[in-house]
Amino acid sequence: MNNKFDALKDDDSGDHDQNEENNTQKDSEKEKNDREKPQSTTKRKVEQFWRFYSHMVRPGDLTGHSDFHLFKEGIKPMWEDDANKNGGKWIIRLRKGLASRCWENLILAMLGEQFMVGEEICGAVVSVRFQEDIISIWNKTASDQATTARIRDTLRRVLNLPPNTIMEYKTHTDSIKDNSSFRNTKITL
Repeated sequence: MNNKFDALKDDDSGDHDQNEENNTQKDSEKEKNDREKPQSTTKRKVEQFWRFYSHMVRPGDLTGHSDFHLFKEGIKPMWEDDANKNGGKWIIRLRKGLASRCWENLILAMLGEQFMVGEEICGAVVSVRFQEDIISIWNKTASDQATTARIRDTLRRVLNLPPNTIMEYKTHTDSIKDNSSFRNTKITL
């Protein structure tokens, strides 16, 4: 399982005893641990995440204009990042009061690899605004329609969205074009 999110790095420190008898015993223990590792690593990552998450302010408790980003290790929450530049995002606009529950369900689904699209998921964003809140999930390959459809369907299921909920898919290329007029603008006060 290669589900590595920024705050969830493993810290595997080993015992480096040179005693041959201990090494033989350790080798058999290592083999046993290697067989159990995917489950224990995932459990450890979820526990580490929950330690951080339990102390965070929830999106619904924020006022004003705020964004939370949760991206895989090494991926920046920017359209231009190599992992994102050919991708896009599913966007869901929520009425106030739903962001905290939806955000938690989304990130737990990501950590639990419920989307079943391999390494396609890059990260997620919740944007708190005055009138509404916005949740988006970013993926690597906008041109892969089967994968983007699977992400949409899983998103609808894990967020328990009503069938009439409007979901928009936007490529990062389109996002860059839409915001290009602001990229080189200098604001002087």
